[in-house]
Amino acid sequence: MILALFKPYGYLSQFSSHDKHPGLAAFQLPKGVYPCGRLDCDSEGLLLLTDDGSLHHELTDPRFAHPRTYWAQVERLPCSDALCRLAAGPRLSDGPTRPCRARLIPEPALPSRQPPIRQRKNVPTSWLELTLTEGRNRQVRRMTAAVGHPTLRLVRWAIGAVTLEGLEPGRWRELLRPALGL
Repeated sequence: MILALFKPYGYLSQFSSHDKHPGLAAFQLPKGVYPCGRLDCDSEGLLLLTDDGSLHHELTDPRFAHPRTYWAQVERLPCSDALCRLAAGPRLSDGPTRPCRARLIPEPALPSRQPPIRQRKNVPTSWLELTLTEGRNRQVRRMTAAVGHPTLRLVRWAIGAVTLEGLEPGRWRELLRPALGL
């Protein structure tokens, strides 16, 4: 069994709750599935879950380098130099990142986030689409900050061929393995 879940902001990528953050148990998922990877509690978006151990390994082992696409709302409008630095793979405290695809996109049609992001009158925001093939801890947030554009909202839109299309926060759907495009 393979599930695609739209993990809302504020939830953990584990079944148990911790402190004030609820876990995945809140979504009444079928028994026996486990998350393939994670999203920080302050990030939202696509989380795949499966009960298939070999598929779980294939989806989480960095050697397979599955593309993951993120939409990041950032402070200010990045110039072409910042986009080139993102695409080239900026150096972070734990070393350089792999090259990725980075581009400006129009504001996506996403459900509003609760609580909403902070708004500053004199600081505009813009949206980036980043497609990565590695998954370091808080990588997108650290990459955008490294080029001078802190992330305000982060949504994982896709893993491989699977997207959030048609899902609302807290909802899930079952997938067939060919839908993954692996």
